[in-house]
Amino acid sequence: MQNDQGYRVFFIVPPEVHLLDVSGPIHVFYEATEYGADIESVFISINNDHSIKSSAGIGLNNLKPYSNHQLNQNDFIFIPGLDARLIFDEEFQKSMNPFFEWLQIQRNNGAKICSVCTGAYLLAFAGVMDDMECTTHWKYTDDFRKRFPKSKLHKDRLFVKDGSIYSSAGISSGIDLALYIIEELYGPFFATKIAKEIVVFLRRTEDDPQLSVFLQYRNHIENRIHKVQDHLAQHLSDKQKIDDLAVLVHMSPRNLTRLFKKTTGITIGEYHDKLRIERAMQLLANGQKVDAVSNLCGLSSNQLRSLLKKHSDILPSTLS
Repeated sequence: MQNDQGYRVFFIVPPEVHLLDVSGPIHVFYEATEYGADIESVFISINNDHSIKSSAGIGLNNLKPYSNHQLNQNDFIFIPGLDARLIFDEEFQKSMNPFFEWLQIQRNNGAKICSVCTGAYLLAFAGVMDDMECTTHWKYTDDFRKRFPKSKLHKDRLFVKDGSIYSSAGISSGIDLALYIIEELYGPFFATKIAKEIVVFLRRTEDDPQLSVFLQYRNHIENRIHKVQDHLAQHLSDKQKIDDLAVLVHMSPRNLTRLFKKTTGITIGEYHDKLRIERAMQLLANGQKVDAVSNLCGLSSNQLRSLLKKHSDILPSTLS
């Protein structure tokens, strides 16, 4: 996809923008230019104001009017998330109609359009998401489906590409999407260098779920179970016995087993397997050999293969 003309990335900055949604991808492309990529970043206002206030209260200035720019097939548009209060405000939606028309024109001109988090709503209001596969933040997927039935929403995807339309789940996934685009433009070796520069060593792909299992099953206030979950996650390479876990939290093995299932909805063994599967998938995707991965997951090679085969339905196509 590389060409002699270089690329432009237009970062739309709406009012009440979520800072990390926009600053994360910006930094990825900045580092890419530091490594020699021919990419120009342009910062434009969604309503032609030269300055806006972010959702965190920090102001962003020196923005250029969107209406001054006509894009082509070498251009990307990044639309970050913004405060939900604005998104669902009908007056705000109406005020955005000129921008939505401009967005459709740029799409017809061949520009690639990317959303981060709730930025997908702005694409959908503009009609860009009609009949397109997409995603958004997990908290808003049910609402998104109801509002935009023509879209083909994926509920648990990190990011989705459908033709010239890219969408990501939110916050850090905007970084993953930016790295994915860098890989498309300049190849995997170059993208890996950028990921290393910004200390994103375990790059995630579009096959990965929005929420890591290391973050799931933690929506409770039972400190003893949190302590067991922390221990399992931090000692994946060690053999774990229920008796030792019980001693860790001053409970009997039987009571711990019951409380864990009651609190999380799954057994300790199931949770432990989920941790191992996700860790193994990350390591294998990054080129680690099966023997090394199995050791890091506290399993033999045969045990790891059996575990992955048992759960092949959730593996990315590259690993299944």
